[in-house]
Amino acid sequence: MTTLDDAPVEANEARGRAAELRKIKEQVHAGPSERATQAQKAKGKLTARERIDLLLDEGSFCEMEPLRRHRATGFGLENKKPYTDGVITGWGTVHGRTVFVYAHDFRIFGGALGEAHANKIHKLMDKAIAAGAPLVSLNDGAGARIQEGVAALAGYGGIFQRNTKASGVIPQISVMLGPCAGGAAYSPALTDFVFMVRETSQMFITGPDVVKAVTGEEITQNGLGGADVHAEKSGVCHFAYDDEITCLEEVRYLLSLLPQNNRENPPVVESEDPAERRSDELLDLVPADGNRPYDMHAVIAELVDDGEVLEVHERWATNIICTLARMDGQVVGIIANQPQALAGVLDIEASEKAARFVQMCDAFNIPILTLLDVPGFLPGVDQEHGGIIRHGAKLLYAYCNATVPRISVVLRKAYGGAYIVMDSQSIGADLTYAWPTNEIAVMGAEGAANVIFRRQIAEADDSDAKRAEMVKAYKTELMHPYYAAERGLVDDVIDPAETREVLIRSLAMLKTKHAELPQRKHGNPPQ
Repeated sequence: MTTLDDAPVEANEARGRAAELRKIKEQVHAGPSERATQAQKAKGKLTARERIDLLLDEGSFCEMEPLRRHRATGFGLENKKPYTDGVITGWGTVHGRTVFVYAHDFRIFGGALGEAHANKIHKLMDKAIAAGAPLVSLNDGAGARIQEGVAALAGYGGIFQRNTKASGVIPQISVMLGPCAGGAAYSPALTDFVFMVRETSQMFITGPDVVKAVTGEEITQNGLGGADVHAEKSGVCHFAYDDEITCLEEVRYLLSLLPQNNRENPPVVESEDPAERRSDELLDLVPADGNRPYDMHAVIAELVDDGEVLEVHERWATNIICTLARMDGQVVGIIANQPQALAGVLDIEASEKAARFVQMCDAFNIPILTLLDVPGFLPGVDQEHGGIIRHGAKLLYAYCNATVPRISVVLRKAYGGAYIVMDSQSIGADLTYAWPTNEIAVMGAEGAANVIFRRQIAEADDSDAKRAEMVKAYKTELMHPYYAAERGLVDDVIDPAETREVLIRSLAMLKTKHAELPQRKHGNPPQ
Protein backbone atom coordinates (compact mmCIF):
# COMPACT_ATOMS: atom_id res chain seq x y z
CA MET A 1 0.00 0.00 0.00
CA THR A 2 1.43 3.37 -1.05
CA THR A 3 1.57 6.10 1.59
CA LEU A 4 2.03 9.84 1.20
CA ASP A 5 5.55 9.47 2.60
CA ASP A 6 6.44 7.11 -0.23
CA ALA A 7 5.15 9.39 -3.02
CA PRO A 8 8.17 11.71 -3.29
CA VAL A 9 10.52 8.73 -3.63
CA GLU A 10 8.44 7.23 -6.45
CA ALA A 11 8.10 10.60 -8.10
CA ASN A 12 11.84 11.10 -8.01
CA GLU A 13 12.35 7.67 -9.52
CA ALA A 14 9.81 8.46 -12.29
CA ARG A 15 11.59 11.73 -12.98
CA GLY A 16 14.84 9.85 -13.23
CA ARG A 17 13.37 7.40 -15.70
CA ALA A 18 11.92 10.25 -17.76
CA ALA A 19 15.33 11.94 -17.80
CA GLU A 20 16.90 8.67 -18.92
CA LEU A 21 14.34 8.36 -21.71
CA ARG A 22 15.04 11.91 -22.88
CA LYS A 23 18.75 11.14 -23.01
CA ILE A 24 18.14 8.01 -25.08
CA LYS A 25 15.82 9.89 -27.46
CA GLU A 26 18.43 12.60 -27.87
CA GLN A 27 20.94 9.92 -28.77
CA VAL A 28 18.49 8.41 -31.27
CA HIS A 29 17.90 11.77 -32.96
CA ALA A 30 21.59 12.64 -33.07
CA GLY A 31 22.45 9.45 -34.94
CA PRO A 32 25.38 7.10 -34.54
CA SER A 33 28.16 9.70 -34.49
CA GLU A 34 29.16 13.14 -35.67
CA ARG A 35 31.76 11.50 -37.90
CA ALA A 36 29.07 9.48 -39.70
CA THR A 37 26.98 12.61 -40.14
CA GLN A 38 29.90 14.55 -41.61
CA ALA A 39 30.61 11.68 -44.01
CA GLN A 40 26.99 11.87 -45.21
CA LYS A 41 27.27 15.62 -45.67
CA ALA A 42 30.56 15.25 -47.55
CA LYS A 43 28.68 13.29 -50.22
CA GLY A 44 26.30 16.21 -50.67
CA LYS A 45 23.46 14.32 -48.98
CA LEU A 46 21.09 15.25 -46.18
CA THR A 47 20.48 13.01 -43.19
CA ALA A 48 17.37 10.86 -43.02
CA ARG A 49 15.73 13.11 -40.42
CA GLU A 50 16.50 16.26 -42.40
CA ARG A 51 14.81 14.68 -45.40
CA ILE A 52 11.71 13.78 -43.39
CA ASP A 53 11.54 17.33 -42.03
CA LEU A 54 11.60 18.71 -45.60
CA LEU A 55 8.92 16.29 -46.80
CA LEU A 56 6.40 16.67 -43.99
CA ASP A 57 4.61 19.68 -42.53
CA GLU A 58 6.65 21.26 -39.74
CA GLY A 59 6.34 19.45 -36.41
CA SER A 60 3.93 16.80 -37.73
CA PHE A 61 6.20 13.72 -37.71
CA CYS A 62 5.30 10.90 -35.32
CA GLU A 63 8.00 8.24 -35.20
CA MET A 64 7.37 4.51 -34.84
CA GLU A 65 9.85 2.19 -33.11
CA PRO A 66 12.75 4.62 -32.67
CA LEU A 67 14.22 2.28 -30.03
CA ARG A 68 14.16 -0.84 -32.22
CA ARG A 69 17.43 -2.84 -32.31
CA HIS A 70 18.40 -5.95 -34.22
CA ARG A 71 18.86 -9.33 -32.50
CA ALA A 72 21.38 -10.77 -34.96
CA THR A 73 24.65 -12.35 -33.84
CA GLY A 74 27.86 -13.24 -35.60
CA PHE A 75 30.35 -11.22 -37.64
CA GLY A 76 30.48 -8.68 -34.80
CA LEU A 77 26.83 -7.66 -35.09
CA GLU A 78 26.18 -8.56 -31.45
CA ASN A 79 28.52 -5.75 -30.44
CA LYS A 80 26.87 -3.14 -32.64
CA LYS A 81 23.19 -2.55 -31.97
CA PRO A 82 22.29 1.05 -32.80
CA TYR A 83 18.80 2.40 -32.23
CA THR A 84 16.41 2.52 -35.25
CA ASP A 85 18.47 -0.23 -36.95
CA GLY A 86 19.12 2.04 -39.89
CA VAL A 87 15.59 3.05 -40.86
CA ILE A 88 13.31 5.79 -39.54
CA THR A 89 9.58 5.07 -39.82
CA GLY A 90 6.46 7.01 -38.95
CA TRP A 91 3.76 9.31 -40.22
CA GLY A 92 3.01 13.01 -40.49
CA THR A 93 1.14 15.38 -42.75
CA VAL A 94 1.70 17.02 -46.13
CA HIS A 95 -0.57 20.01 -46.69
CA GLY A 96 -2.52 18.82 -43.66
CA ARG A 97 -3.18 15.29 -44.96
CA THR A 98 -1.71 12.12 -43.44
CA VAL A 99 1.30 10.56 -45.15
CA PHE A 100 3.36 7.55 -44.02
CA VAL A 101 7.10 7.65 -44.59
CA TYR A 102 10.21 5.58 -44.06
CA ALA A 103 13.76 6.77 -44.60
CA HIS A 104 16.93 4.72 -44.75
CA ASP A 105 19.68 6.12 -42.53
CA PHE A 106 22.89 5.54 -44.47
CA ARG A 107 24.92 6.39 -41.38
CA ILE A 108 23.86 3.09 -39.78
CA PHE A 109 25.05 -0.06 -41.55
CA GLY A 110 25.03 1.93 -44.80
CA GLY A 111 21.23 1.81 -44.68
CA ALA A 112 21.42 -1.94 -45.34
CA LEU A 113 18.28 -3.94 -44.65
CA GLY A 114 18.23 -6.58 -41.93
CA GLU A 115 15.41 -8.46 -40.21
CA ALA A 116 14.51 -5.78 -37.64
CA HIS A 117 14.92 -3.05 -40.26
CA ALA A 118 12.53 -4.88 -42.60
CA ASN A 119 9.99 -5.57 -39.84
CA LYS A 120 9.76 -1.86 -39.13
CA ILE A 121 9.01 -1.15 -42.78
CA HIS A 122 6.48 -4.02 -42.95
CA LYS A 123 4.61 -2.64 -39.95
CA LEU A 124 4.54 0.86 -41.43
CA MET A 125 3.28 -0.37 -44.80
CA ASP A 126 0.51 -2.37 -43.13
CA LYS A 127 -0.58 0.73 -41.23
CA ALA A 128 -0.54 2.86 -44.38
CA ILE A 129 -2.77 0.38 -46.19
CA ALA A 130 -5.13 0.09 -43.21
CA ALA A 131 -5.30 3.87 -42.74
CA GLY A 132 -5.73 4.52 -46.45
CA ALA A 133 -2.95 7.08 -46.72
CA PRO A 134 -0.01 7.56 -49.15
CA LEU A 135 3.35 5.91 -48.52
CA VAL A 136 6.63 7.64 -49.33
CA SER A 137 9.97 5.83 -49.14
CA LEU A 138 13.19 7.82 -48.91
CA ASN A 139 15.72 5.33 -50.25
CA ASP A 140 19.42 5.54 -49.41
CA GLY A 141 20.66 2.05 -48.66
CA ALA A 142 23.29 -0.49 -49.58
CA GLY A 143 20.86 -3.36 -50.14
CA ALA A 144 20.53 -6.50 -48.03
CA ARG A 145 22.60 -6.78 -44.83
CA ILE A 146 24.96 -9.56 -45.84
CA GLN A 147 25.73 -10.56 -42.24
CA GLU A 148 22.08 -11.53 -41.69
CA GLY A 149 21.91 -13.76 -44.76
CA VAL A 150 18.58 -15.08 -45.97
CA ALA A 151 16.65 -13.25 -43.23
CA ALA A 152 17.49 -10.00 -45.01
CA LEU A 153 16.32 -11.39 -48.34
CA ALA A 154 13.04 -12.47 -46.76
CA GLY A 155 12.65 -8.90 -45.50
CA TYR A 156 12.71 -7.63 -49.08
CA GLY A 157 10.15 -10.24 -50.07
CA GLY A 158 7.80 -8.86 -47.43
CA ILE A 159 8.21 -5.34 -48.80
CA PHE A 160 7.54 -6.47 -52.39
CA GLN A 161 4.42 -8.34 -51.30
CA ARG A 162 3.07 -5.25 -49.55
CA ASN A 163 3.98 -2.99 -52.50
CA THR A 164 1.82 -5.22 -54.66
CA LYS A 165 -1.01 -5.35 -52.12
CA ALA A 166 -1.02 -1.56 -51.88
CA SER A 167 -0.87 -1.05 -55.66
CA GLY A 168 -3.91 0.89 -56.82
CA VAL A 169 -5.10 1.21 -53.22
CA ILE A 170 -2.86 3.99 -51.87
CA PRO A 171 -0.37 6.19 -53.74
CA GLN A 172 3.18 4.86 -53.37
CA ILE A 173 6.11 7.17 -54.08
CA SER A 174 9.78 6.15 -54.07
CA VAL A 175 12.40 8.87 -53.67
CA MET A 176 15.90 7.71 -54.58
CA LEU A 177 18.47 9.69 -52.58
CA GLY A 178 21.41 7.30 -52.67
CA PRO A 179 22.36 3.88 -54.05
CA CYS A 180 19.78 1.17 -54.67
CA ALA A 181 21.26 -2.03 -56.05
CA GLY A 182 20.22 -5.61 -56.63
CA GLY A 183 16.83 -6.88 -55.59
CA ALA A 184 16.22 -3.70 -53.58
CA ALA A 185 15.53 -1.88 -56.88
CA TYR A 186 12.34 -3.87 -57.40
CA SER A 187 10.45 -2.11 -54.61
CA PRO A 188 10.67 1.32 -56.32
CA ALA A 189 9.79 -0.34 -59.62
CA LEU A 190 6.55 -1.62 -58.05
CA THR A 191 5.48 1.83 -56.83
CA ASP A 192 3.49 4.50 -58.68
CA PHE A 193 6.20 7.17 -58.99
CA VAL A 194 10.00 7.22 -58.76
CA PHE A 195 11.97 10.41 -58.03
CA MET A 196 15.76 10.60 -58.40
CA VAL A 197 18.50 13.14 -57.64
CA ARG A 198 21.32 13.59 -60.12
CA GLU A 199 24.83 12.48 -59.11
CA THR A 200 23.79 11.08 -55.71
CA SER A 201 21.21 8.40 -56.56
CA GLN A 202 21.68 5.27 -58.66
CA MET A 203 19.59 2.19 -59.39
CA PHE A 204 20.81 -1.02 -61.00
CA ILE A 205 20.43 -4.76 -60.64
CA THR A 206 24.14 -5.48 -61.09
CA GLY A 207 26.80 -2.84 -60.46
CA PRO A 208 29.64 -1.67 -62.72
CA ASP A 209 32.11 -4.21 -61.31
CA VAL A 210 29.84 -7.15 -62.11
CA VAL A 211 29.05 -5.75 -65.54
CA LYS A 212 32.76 -5.46 -66.31
CA ALA A 213 33.47 -8.98 -65.05
CA VAL A 214 30.69 -10.55 -67.10
CA THR A 215 30.62 -8.47 -70.29
CA GLY A 216 33.91 -6.58 -70.27
CA GLU A 217 32.07 -3.25 -70.47
CA GLU A 218 33.43 -0.41 -68.35
CA ILE A 219 30.93 2.14 -67.03
CA THR A 220 30.45 4.41 -64.03
CA GLN A 221 27.65 4.06 -61.49
CA ASN A 222 25.86 7.11 -62.86
CA GLY A 223 26.41 5.98 -66.43
CA LEU A 224 24.85 2.63 -65.59
CA GLY A 225 21.97 3.65 -63.37
CA GLY A 226 21.99 7.37 -62.63
CA ALA A 227 19.02 9.73 -62.65
CA ASP A 228 19.47 10.90 -66.24
CA VAL A 229 19.82 7.33 -67.53
CA HIS A 230 16.55 6.24 -65.93
CA ALA A 231 14.76 9.50 -66.81
CA GLU A 232 15.73 9.41 -70.51
CA LYS A 233 16.51 5.83 -71.51
CA SER A 234 14.97 3.16 -69.28
CA GLY A 235 11.85 5.01 -68.15
CA VAL A 236 12.30 3.73 -64.58
CA CYS A 237 12.48 7.29 -63.20
CA HIS A 238 9.46 9.59 -63.52
CA PHE A 239 11.09 12.76 -62.13
CA ALA A 240 14.79 13.79 -61.90
CA TYR A 241 16.13 16.84 -60.05
CA ASP A 242 19.47 18.46 -59.31
CA ASP A 243 19.17 18.56 -55.51
CA GLU A 244 17.29 16.93 -52.65
CA ILE A 245 15.46 20.07 -51.54
CA THR A 246 13.84 20.63 -54.94
CA CYS A 247 13.10 16.93 -55.25
CA LEU A 248 11.24 16.76 -51.93
CA GLU A 249 9.34 19.98 -52.71
CA GLU A 250 8.08 18.33 -55.89
CA VAL A 251 7.06 15.20 -53.97
CA ARG A 252 4.91 17.44 -51.78
CA TYR A 253 3.38 19.01 -54.90
CA LEU A 254 2.60 15.60 -56.40
CA LEU A 255 0.90 14.53 -53.16
CA SER A 256 -1.31 17.62 -53.37
CA LEU A 257 -2.65 16.31 -56.70
CA LEU A 258 -3.38 12.76 -55.51
CA PRO A 259 -6.18 11.37 -53.36
CA GLN A 260 -5.41 9.64 -50.07
CA ASN A 261 -6.56 6.31 -51.47
CA ASN A 262 -8.65 4.67 -54.19
CA ARG A 263 -11.91 5.38 -52.33
CA GLU A 264 -11.46 9.14 -52.48
CA ASN A 265 -11.27 11.74 -55.22
CA PRO A 266 -8.26 14.04 -55.61
CA PRO A 267 -8.49 17.28 -53.62
CA VAL A 268 -10.27 20.14 -55.36
CA VAL A 269 -8.96 23.67 -54.85
CA GLU A 270 -10.58 27.00 -55.65
CA SER A 271 -9.26 28.35 -58.93
CA GLU A 272 -8.92 32.00 -59.83
CA ASP A 273 -8.58 31.08 -63.52
CA PRO A 274 -12.10 31.57 -65.00
CA ALA A 275 -13.73 28.38 -66.25
CA GLU A 276 -15.21 30.26 -69.22
CA ARG A 277 -11.88 31.83 -70.24
CA ARG A 278 -11.43 31.85 -74.01
CA SER A 279 -8.10 30.79 -75.47
CA ASP A 280 -7.89 32.61 -78.78
CA GLU A 281 -4.15 31.87 -78.81
CA LEU A 282 -5.01 28.28 -79.71
CA LEU A 283 -6.17 29.44 -83.13
CA ASP A 284 -2.59 30.46 -83.90
CA LEU A 285 -0.69 27.81 -81.94
CA VAL A 286 -1.86 24.85 -84.02
CA PRO A 287 -1.23 25.12 -87.78
CA ALA A 288 -3.99 23.80 -90.05
CA ASP A 289 -1.34 22.10 -92.19
CA GLY A 290 -0.98 18.65 -90.65
CA ASN A 291 2.67 18.41 -91.70
CA ARG A 292 3.76 21.45 -89.70
CA PRO A 293 4.96 20.76 -86.12
CA TYR A 294 4.04 22.74 -83.00
CA ASP A 295 4.58 22.37 -79.27
CA MET A 296 1.69 20.54 -77.58
CA HIS A 297 2.94 21.83 -74.21
CA ALA A 298 1.75 25.29 -75.25
CA VAL A 299 -1.71 23.94 -76.05
CA ILE A 300 -1.97 22.22 -72.67
CA ALA A 301 -0.82 25.36 -70.86
CA GLU A 302 -3.65 27.31 -72.49
CA LEU A 303 -6.25 24.78 -71.35
CA VAL A 304 -5.33 24.16 -67.71
CA ASP A 305 -5.57 26.41 -64.66
CA ASP A 306 -2.86 29.09 -64.69
CA GLY A 307 -0.78 27.01 -67.11
CA GLU A 308 0.50 24.85 -64.22
CA VAL A 309 1.32 21.19 -64.90
CA LEU A 310 3.36 18.37 -63.40
CA GLU A 311 4.65 16.32 -66.32
CA VAL A 312 5.35 12.64 -65.69
CA HIS A 313 8.26 11.01 -67.58
CA GLU A 314 9.06 14.38 -69.16
CA ARG A 315 12.26 13.16 -70.81
CA TRP A 316 11.31 9.60 -71.77
CA ALA A 317 9.26 8.81 -74.89
CA THR A 318 8.88 12.51 -75.63
CA ASN A 319 6.57 11.88 -78.61
CA ILE A 320 3.75 11.57 -76.08
CA ILE A 321 3.01 13.83 -73.11
CA CYS A 322 1.56 12.59 -69.81
CA THR A 323 0.85 15.29 -67.28
CA LEU A 324 -1.20 16.12 -64.21
CA ALA A 325 -2.91 19.49 -63.99
CA ARG A 326 -6.08 21.17 -62.75
CA MET A 327 -9.08 22.48 -64.65
CA ASP A 328 -11.41 24.67 -62.59
CA GLY A 329 -9.60 23.32 -59.53
CA GLN A 330 -10.24 19.65 -60.39
CA VAL A 331 -7.25 17.36 -61.02
CA VAL A 332 -7.09 15.82 -64.50
CA GLY A 333 -4.63 13.52 -66.22
CA ILE A 334 -3.73 14.64 -69.75
CA ILE A 335 -2.33 12.38 -72.47
CA ALA A 336 -1.33 14.17 -75.68
CA ASN A 337 0.70 13.47 -78.81
CA GLN A 338 3.71 15.76 -79.25
CA PRO A 339 4.13 16.74 -82.94
CA GLN A 340 7.61 18.12 -82.19
CA ALA A 341 8.97 14.62 -81.46
CA LEU A 342 8.67 11.93 -84.15
CA ALA A 343 5.61 13.84 -85.44
CA GLY A 344 3.69 12.54 -82.42
CA VAL A 345 3.55 8.92 -83.58
CA LEU A 346 2.92 6.06 -81.19
CA ASP A 347 5.85 3.69 -80.73
CA ILE A 348 6.77 1.04 -78.17
CA GLU A 349 7.96 3.41 -75.44
CA ALA A 350 5.17 5.95 -75.95
CA SER A 351 2.56 3.19 -75.70
CA GLU A 352 4.05 1.88 -72.47
CA LYS A 353 4.36 5.35 -70.97
CA ALA A 354 0.78 6.34 -71.75
CA ALA A 355 -0.67 2.97 -70.69
CA ARG A 356 0.96 3.18 -67.27
CA PHE A 357 -0.29 6.75 -66.83
CA VAL A 358 -3.86 5.82 -67.80
CA GLN A 359 -3.82 2.97 -65.27
CA MET A 360 -2.57 5.28 -62.53
CA CYS A 361 -5.26 7.86 -63.24
CA ASP A 362 -7.96 5.21 -63.31
CA ALA A 363 -6.76 3.68 -60.02
CA PHE A 364 -6.91 7.02 -58.20
CA ASN A 365 -10.10 8.51 -59.67
CA ILE A 366 -8.41 11.10 -61.87
CA PRO A 367 -10.42 12.00 -65.03
CA ILE A 368 -8.52 11.47 -68.28
CA LEU A 369 -8.28 14.04 -71.08
CA THR A 370 -6.74 12.88 -74.37
CA LEU A 371 -5.53 15.37 -77.01
CA LEU A 372 -5.00 13.70 -80.38
CA ASP A 373 -2.72 14.68 -83.22
CA VAL A 374 -1.40 11.28 -84.22
CA PRO A 375 -0.32 10.11 -87.70
CA GLY A 376 -0.30 6.45 -86.66
CA PHE A 377 2.08 3.88 -85.20
CA LEU A 378 5.78 4.16 -86.02
CA PRO A 379 6.65 1.79 -88.88
CA GLY A 380 9.88 -0.17 -89.02
CA VAL A 381 11.53 -3.53 -88.53
CA ASP A 382 12.81 -2.62 -85.06
CA GLN A 383 9.32 -1.66 -83.91
CA GLU A 384 7.69 -4.81 -85.29
CA HIS A 385 10.39 -7.11 -83.95
CA GLY A 386 10.33 -5.23 -80.63
CA GLY A 387 6.66 -6.05 -80.23
CA ILE A 388 4.79 -2.87 -81.18
CA ILE A 389 1.62 -4.96 -81.46
CA ARG A 390 1.98 -6.21 -77.90
CA HIS A 391 3.04 -2.86 -76.48
CA GLY A 392 0.41 -0.88 -78.38
CA ALA A 393 -2.17 -3.30 -77.01
CA LYS A 394 -1.15 -2.23 -73.48
CA LEU A 395 -2.42 1.29 -74.19
CA LEU A 396 -5.58 -0.03 -75.80
CA TYR A 397 -6.24 -2.31 -72.81
CA ALA A 398 -5.61 0.50 -70.31
CA TYR A 399 -8.11 2.83 -71.96
CA CYS A 400 -10.76 0.13 -72.44
CA ASN A 401 -10.41 -0.90 -68.79
CA ALA A 402 -10.59 2.64 -67.35
CA THR A 403 -13.86 3.63 -65.66
CA VAL A 404 -13.02 7.25 -64.74
CA PRO A 405 -14.46 10.09 -66.85
CA ARG A 406 -12.75 10.06 -70.26
CA ILE A 407 -12.83 12.91 -72.78
CA SER A 408 -10.91 13.08 -76.06
CA VAL A 409 -10.30 16.01 -78.41
CA VAL A 410 -9.01 15.56 -81.98
CA LEU A 411 -6.92 18.63 -82.81
CA ARG A 412 -5.62 17.63 -86.25
CA LYS A 413 -4.62 14.18 -87.53
CA ALA A 414 -6.10 10.99 -86.11
CA TYR A 415 -5.19 8.14 -88.43
CA GLY A 416 -5.69 4.40 -88.39
CA GLY A 417 -5.24 2.18 -85.38
CA ALA A 418 -3.60 4.98 -83.40
CA TYR A 419 -6.86 6.95 -83.59
CA ILE A 420 -8.80 4.00 -82.19
CA VAL A 421 -6.26 3.26 -79.46
CA MET A 422 -6.11 6.84 -78.17
CA ASP A 423 -9.51 6.80 -76.50
CA SER A 424 -11.83 6.99 -79.47
CA GLN A 425 -15.57 6.85 -78.92
CA SER A 426 -15.61 3.24 -80.09
CA ILE A 427 -13.47 2.07 -77.14
CA GLY A 428 -15.50 3.87 -74.51
CA ALA A 429 -14.62 7.56 -74.35
CA ASP A 430 -17.50 9.32 -72.60
CA LEU A 431 -17.28 12.43 -74.78
CA THR A 432 -15.33 13.07 -77.96
CA TYR A 433 -14.78 16.48 -79.53
CA ALA A 434 -12.90 17.69 -82.59
CA TRP A 435 -11.52 20.98 -83.80
CA PRO A 436 -12.45 22.17 -87.31
CA THR A 437 -8.87 21.30 -88.34
CA ASN A 438 -9.43 17.59 -87.63
CA GLU A 439 -8.66 14.81 -90.10
CA ILE A 440 -9.97 11.45 -88.92
CA ALA A 441 -9.28 8.64 -91.39
CA VAL A 442 -7.81 5.20 -91.92
CA MET A 443 -4.66 6.84 -93.25
CA GLY A 444 -3.42 10.08 -94.79
CA ALA A 445 -4.98 11.17 -98.06
CA GLU A 446 -1.77 10.62 -100.07
CA GLY A 447 -1.40 7.05 -98.90
CA ALA A 448 -5.09 6.32 -99.33
CA ALA A 449 -5.16 7.70 -102.87
CA ASN A 450 -2.13 5.60 -103.85
CA VAL A 451 -3.96 2.46 -102.70
CA ILE A 452 -7.51 3.17 -103.89
CA PHE A 453 -6.65 4.82 -107.21
CA ARG A 454 -3.48 2.92 -108.04
CA ARG A 455 -4.71 1.83 -111.49
CA GLN A 456 -6.11 5.21 -112.51
CA ILE A 457 -2.88 6.93 -111.50
CA ALA A 458 -0.74 4.38 -113.35
CA GLU A 459 -2.79 4.67 -116.54
CA ALA A 460 -2.93 8.47 -116.55
CA ASP A 461 -0.80 10.46 -119.00
CA ASP A 462 0.25 12.75 -116.13
CA SER A 463 0.44 10.50 -113.09
CA ASP A 464 1.43 13.32 -110.71
CA ALA A 465 -1.52 15.46 -111.72
CA LYS A 466 -3.87 12.50 -111.45
CA ARG A 467 -2.53 11.65 -108.04
CA ALA A 468 -3.07 15.21 -106.82
CA GLU A 469 -6.60 15.10 -108.22
CA MET A 470 -7.37 11.84 -106.41
CA VAL A 471 -5.87 13.07 -103.15
CA LYS A 472 -8.10 16.15 -103.31
CA ALA A 473 -11.14 14.00 -104.09
CA TYR A 474 -10.41 11.66 -101.16
CA LYS A 475 -10.01 14.59 -98.75
CA THR A 476 -13.24 16.18 -99.96
CA GLU A 477 -15.22 12.95 -99.68
CA LEU A 478 -13.86 11.25 -96.55
CA MET A 479 -11.64 13.66 -94.63
CA HIS A 480 -13.54 16.90 -94.33
CA PRO A 481 -13.83 18.26 -90.75
CA TYR A 482 -17.45 17.22 -90.27
CA TYR A 483 -17.31 13.69 -91.69
CA ALA A 484 -16.95 12.01 -88.27
CA ALA A 485 -19.49 14.35 -86.64
CA GLU A 486 -22.08 13.55 -89.34
CA ARG A 487 -21.76 9.89 -88.42
CA GLY A 488 -21.87 10.41 -84.66
CA LEU A 489 -18.23 9.40 -84.15
CA VAL A 490 -17.52 12.69 -82.38
CA ASP A 491 -20.04 14.47 -80.18
CA ASP A 492 -19.31 17.94 -81.53
CA VAL A 493 -16.91 20.02 -83.57
CA ILE A 494 -15.89 22.94 -81.35
CA ASP A 495 -14.18 26.30 -81.65
CA PRO A 496 -10.61 25.80 -80.39
CA ALA A 497 -10.85 29.00 -78.37
CA GLU A 498 -13.77 27.52 -76.39
CA THR A 499 -12.07 24.22 -75.62
CA ARG A 500 -11.35 24.99 -71.96
CA GLU A 501 -14.95 25.95 -71.22
CA VAL A 502 -16.33 22.91 -73.07
CA LEU A 503 -14.01 20.53 -71.21
CA ILE A 504 -14.75 22.00 -67.79
CA ARG A 505 -18.50 21.75 -68.37
CA SER A 506 -18.07 18.17 -69.58
CA LEU A 507 -16.01 17.22 -66.54
CA ALA A 508 -18.66 18.70 -64.26
CA MET A 509 -21.34 16.57 -65.94
CA LEU A 510 -19.22 13.43 -65.68
CA LYS A 511 -18.31 14.00 -62.03
CA THR A 512 -20.95 11.51 -60.86
CA LYS A 513 -20.16 8.91 -63.53
CA HIS A 514 -20.50 5.34 -62.29
CA ALA A 515 -19.26 2.38 -64.31
CA GLU A 516 -18.66 -1.22 -63.36
CA LEU A 517 -16.45 -3.83 -64.97
CA PRO A 518 -17.51 -7.49 -65.26
CA GLN A 519 -16.91 -9.51 -62.10
CA ARG A 520 -13.56 -11.26 -62.34
CA LYS A 521 -10.46 -11.96 -60.33
CA HIS A 522 -8.43 -9.72 -62.64
CA GLY A 523 -7.86 -9.22 -66.32
CA ASN A 524 -4.95 -10.62 -68.30
CA PRO A 525 -3.45 -7.52 -69.95
CA PRO A 526 -0.75 -7.77 -72.63
CA GLN A 527 2.76 -7.70 -71.17
